[in-house]
Amino acid sequence: MSLVNQCGGTDMKRKMGQSYIGVILTKAAYALLAAAAFVLTPEIPAALAGDYAVIFMYHRFGEDKFPSTSIKLSQFEAHLAELKTGPYTVLPVPEIIARLKEKRALPDRAIGLTIDDAYQSFYKQAWPRLKKAGIPLTLFVSTDAADRKLGGYMTWDEIREVAAAGVTIGHHTVHHQHLPRKDMNSNTWEIRNARSRFEKELGKAPSLFAYPYGEGSHALEKLAKSSGFAAAFGQHSGVAHTTSNFFYLPRFALSENHGSLSRFKLGANALALPVTDITPVDSLIGTMNPPAMGFTVLPNFPGPKHLACYISRIGKVRLERLGDIRIEIRSGKPFPRGRTRLNCTARGKGNRWYWLGRQFFVK
Repeated sequence: MSLVNQCGGTDMKRKMGQSYIGVILTKAAYALLAAAAFVLTPEIPAALAGDYAVIFMYHRFGEDKFPSTSIKLSQFEAHLAELKTGPYTVLPVPEIIARLKEKRALPDRAIGLTIDDAYQSFYKQAWPRLKKAGIPLTLFVSTDAADRKLGGYMTWDEIREVAAAGVTIGHHTVHHQHLPRKDMNSNTWEIRNARSRFEKELGKAPSLFAYPYGEGSHALEKLAKSSGFAAAFGQHSGVAHTTSNFFYLPRFALSENHGSLSRFKLGANALALPVTDITPVDSLIGTMNPPAMGFTVLPNFPGPKHLACYISRIGKVRLERLGDIRIEIRSGKPFPRGRTRLNCTARGKGNRWYWLGRQFFVK
């Protein structure tokens, strides 16, 4: 039996102008995660250290009204204590991206931290704790909230303050909209105008981009690349690897509902499943639904004989192996509207898990 984190549950509607994480674990899947340490499955060798990193994402801190996007302060403090005392190396995300792209060695269990939306609770609750712990982070900012001085969001003065203290500021568009629902002229405007605001307020434009709600497409990836970003991030679980698509990188999302220390440690110790020739190329699903899904495992990587894959809101799916390294994924059901996530895992040594995730979007 293999462990699969069935991410992506039901899509969250946007409420009160706030963003919600589209990453929901079903109770059954979460129970499976918790039981993983007691499941006896055949092991496959660990991936080579130095060619991957785990990146986490948060939104709110201590805002109990929003359990799907907020993390309890006690949970967050437990995460920080684990990072400080465990076998991890927390690095600035730009450094992680540069090393992955250049195939320069990373330490085993390299970790990057990101926070989306620049809520006041980050500034008041998380930032003092992160600063005291000396942990680097990236903060993704949507400029309209700061421009309009919306309640609950950081001001430009506060953004400048944390940037001066070493926080990497990332680009999160102007209005934090569902980009796959918009035309490309609108999306181009969102990126260009936010860039102008960053340049005016901070003196430079961010090099990292995060898709609002983690929703992307092949066209949006090309736009992010042509806009000069070094990398762009979604909100799907998985591990960034030298073979990853740098314009749709995975991040493990953490919230009150799914922020236990056991889940944090599971993600922090995850291993990359290095693959190529991923299909479909486009994460925006059109008339072909379900799409033809598959990937090729790198030839120098042991065949994932015990791989299992799940699709959110659908369940476990059938796999077909073409030879030793090609995996085809068969879903008997079409994807529902909105966000859908695919997660594939296989157990490695030391109860660590190889993890590959993708996010799809159906208009």
